[in-house]
Amino acid sequence: MSHLLINFFNQQINFMKLFISFILTILLSFMLCLFFPWWSIAIAAFVVAILIPQKPWRSFATAFLALFMLWGGLSFWISKNNNHVLAHKVSQLILKKDNPIELIFATAIIGAIIAGFAALTGSYLRKSKT
Repeated sequence: MSHLLINFFNQQINFMKLFISFILTILLSFMLCLFFPWWSIAIAAFVVAILIPQKPWRSFATAFLALFMLWGGLSFWISKNNNHVLAHKVSQLILKKDNPIELIFATAIIGAIIAGFAALTGSYLRKSKT
C-alpha cells in the first residue's frame, strides 16, 4: 500500500515539474523576446532546464512543446491579424509555394528545436554537476 502511495506522489511531482517547466519556459521566452533577439528563447529554455531538475528527454520535450505552442500561436495570431498577407508573400519566397500555414508550422518547428536542444544541454549540464 505504501509503495503505491509513494509511486503516486512521485508521478504527481513529475507532472508538476513538467507543467511548471512548460509554463516557465513559455513566460520567460516571451518576456526575453520582447527585449532581446529571437535566440534568447534558447537562454530561457537552458535556464529553466537547469533550475527544474528533470530527465534530459523530459526537459527536451517540455521546451520543444512550449516553444512550438508559443511561436506557432504567436505566428498564427500575428498572421491572422493582417489577413495572412505577409505570410503569403514570405511563404512564396521561402517555401516556393503559397501556403502560410506551412510557414507558421516551420516557424514553430524552428523555435521548438532550438529551445529543445537548449533545454537538453541545460539538463545534461545539471546532470554532470551532480
